[in-house]
Amino acid sequence: MRITQGAFSFLPDLTDDQIAAQVQYCLEKGWAVNLEYTDDPHPRNTYWEMWGLPMFDLKDAAGVLLELKECRKHFGDRYIRLSAFDASHGWESVRLSFIVNRPANEPGFKLQRTEMEGRHVQYTTVPYSADKPEGQRYK
Repeated sequence: MRITQGAFSFLPDLTDDQIAAQVQYCLEKGWAVNLEYTDDPHPRNTYWEMWGLPMFDLKDAAGVLLELKECRKHFGDRYIRLSAFDASHGWESVRLSFIVNRPANEPGFKLQRTEMEGRHVQYTTVPYSADKPEGQRYK
């Protein structure tokens, strides 16, 4: 099951050249770029681990791709997300976010059904990867 989160999630994975073009676009807009990684891509998990600090004041996408290469070297078996943050007054939010690395196997989610009081039923999505401890989920 392919995880679909962020921009471009329904397209084939972007090549490094295509990622560089998106990063250059962000930098030309004056947005800060950062990298994050996780092995729990649940849609409600908004707290991914940051790879270093956000990259402010960069003018060339090569610096971001260098950091992406290092992040992939250490966490290539996990999801890596690139986000661009607009810190201009009145916006101050993420403008663009997309996955730039995926594990080889994406097990997806299961739907967990819970019987509640009366005739009510509650459904929860649970990632199959959560059955294993952190750091061992995609090995």
